[in-house]
Amino acid sequence: MPHGAASLPTTVSIYGMGEIAVHVSRPLALAMAPVLVAQGAWVRRRTPLLPEADGERHGVEGIWRDDALTVLLLGDSTAAGVGVRTQAEGLAPTIAAVLARHSGRPASWRVAGRTGSTAQRALTRLVPQLLDESFDVIVVALGFNDVLRTRRARAFQDDVAALATSLQRHLRPGGGIVLAGIPDLAIFPSLPQPMRTLLALHARHLNRCLIRAAANAQSTVYATPPPIDSRAFFAEDGLHPNAEAYRLWATHLADAATAILESRG
Repeated sequence: MPHGAASLPTTVSIYGMGEIAVHVSRPLALAMAPVLVAQGAWVRRRTPLLPEADGERHGVEGIWRDDALTVLLLGDSTAAGVGVRTQAEGLAPTIAAVLARHSGRPASWRVAGRTGSTAQRALTRLVPQLLDESFDVIVVALGFNDVLRTRRARAFQDDVAALATSLQRHLRPGGGIVLAGIPDLAIFPSLPQPMRTLLALHARHLNRCLIRAAANAQSTVYATPPPIDSRAFFAEDGLHPNAEAYRLWATHLADAATAILESRG
């Protein structure tokens, strides 16, 4: 929406994932508000609220030694493993396993994730938990909740830029940050139309912000989301990845991390 255009926020609460505030022109917002409110209530009623994955949020792939790679996964419910039973089925262990295989070194992993996190909340609530820890690879999986809130593009890009700057202090020499692209919401089976299309468009807009933020930050790359284009890749809620999708996505992210480590090695 052009800066300064009249807008009418229409807010729909979806089962604790946050709120969808669709900012469009006043006539369109007025016309679509009843539909969006009804669809939000419908999604909330029919979508199960899945827990974060059980298990330890840290581990080692391989036998530990002093030259082991260290990996941090920071983000929202996908970082926390919503959609699978245990952390072993989530992103972090697979990212570490692929990095270990590529490098010939063991890789330790740690998860700092919380359901509902936005880029701004990750900066203020998750990064302080890292204290003085440092990592060779930091993978950031965020943006879905910013889409749901239709965070303004400039504000989102500023949030991500501040987050990347803050995470630089937790990088080891030669290390790198991977910004995971936001999945294509146009394929999410639990989102009805026209809500799905509106959110998918905004997700693409925020992905462009992630690309620009990565280009402007030191030691940072953007990783496009993998082609998860089938209902078979989703957990029972139709919103989160299942174990197969997490493996596919983790391999994709690990390849991006390998590339940045090799370029800085």
